[in-house]
Amino acid sequence: MNSTDVRAVAPPMSYVYAVGRAGESLDSALSGRTGAHGGALRTVRAGDLVALVSSVPHDAFGTEGLRAQMEDIKQLEVLARAHHCVVEAAYESATVLPMRLATVYLDDARVTEMLVERAVEFGDLLSRLEGHVELGVKVYADPREAAAVSEAATAPGDAAVTSPGRAYLRQRREQRRNHRDAYQAAGAVAAEVPVRVGATVRARLAHRPQQGDLAPGAGENIANEAYLVEASHVAEFHAALAGLADGVPGVRVEITGPWAPYSFATPPAEGTGAGSGGEDGGRR
Repeated sequence: MNSTDVRAVAPPMSYVYAVGRAGESLDSALSGRTGAHGGALRTVRAGDLVALVSSVPHDAFGTEGLRAQMEDIKQLEVLARAHHCVVEAAYESATVLPMRLATVYLDDARVTEMLVERAVEFGDLLSRLEGHVELGVKVYADPREAAAVSEAATAPGDAAVTSPGRAYLRQRREQRRNHRDAYQAAGAVAAEVPVRVGATVRARLAHRPQQGDLAPGAGENIANEAYLVEASHVAEFHAALAGLADGVPGVRVEITGPWAPYSFATPPAEGTGAGSGGEDGGRR
């Protein structure tokens, strides 16, 4: 049998979405739901822990297939949405540790080994995240908005009649000043966020600011932080940031969530998930 034939009959792989404690709540959360590529969801148990799993085709989630999905923005978006939906559905019923996107093992036996090897670590993390959610805070700087506000505040008669050349130079100076002021103001607002919410958060993590399609709003994202917050304190968190950027031209604050605490759950160790090596990642 040649290599092509082997690939054609390769058994499905096990895609892991999250890890939680064994119990009926997670099983009920999975009832009737499907995961990536429409695979039915199930749990794989090891001791007091379970992994939320579905079977996925080897040709799509082996080394080459997974690389192709990661490089295709449309396929990647579909996979990310399926992954997120499973995690969110599970988190509505129980505390779970979201796994990194495209965490794939050769089979359920490898998933069981992973749960056994990391039982202490996962148990500690689940205890830490119990009753908590993740909230995101993004701060944007928008010099164009700052310039528009500045121009609106300047009466038509305020500028002395001058030559076109001087008018152009004055306009350029105003643009540079508005640009500088907007970024300085956004930086000051971003620095104030952790001060205001400090009493309501368990942990804080700074992510790289988003760019391009990941930051579709106006302005440039200069701060992108995640906060671990008790579910009962979400309203208090929002109240602490209310009005933070009011009256600050060119600065916008966006609060996202609550989400399952992706940023505060440890992903699979290097070499154990297909996210860093395809089907080889689950091998021992």
